[in-house]
Amino acid sequence: MRNETVLSFKWGFLQVIDDGRAIVGLKFMADAVGSVTVSSLAENLKVQLSEYFLGRRKIFDIPLKYTGTDFQLAVWRHLHLIPYGETQTYKQVAEAIGCPKACRAVGAACHCNPIAIVIPCHRVVGKNESLIGYAGSIEVKQWLLNLEKQNK
Repeated sequence: MRNETVLSFKWGFLQVIDDGRAIVGLKFMADAVGSVTVSSLAENLKVQLSEYFLGRRKIFDIPLKYTGTDFQLAVWRHLHLIPYGETQTYKQVAEAIGCPKACRAVGAACHCNPIAIVIPCHRVVGKNESLIGYAGSIEVKQWLLNLEKQNK
């Protein structure tokens, strides 16, 4: 079973994809188009995201299921370890997963992140805290980082 739900927030839309047991995708959308099946997982995630956007939630507690290459999985697992309100550079992430020369590959793995925000790739920045790429836009990345720093 595959459910797709479009969540609306004051700043935009997120598409939640779940398999009935876990969230398998969370993606930014330009608008709320397409078929929508509201699932209990999506409703739970909407509550948690709303709490997060209000600065009341720092850790998501919802089942996730994602697939990728071994390298991508290592990057995504590490992203969960970056504390709320803090950042790491692509180089720091590469070093942490034992591939110190794989900065660009870390960026590619972040780009392929299947569950935006919950897998916090927005906490990965370039040298000197420069903001480099984000599926939701650089403005959204900056907003998420500011939100976390203000509510740390």
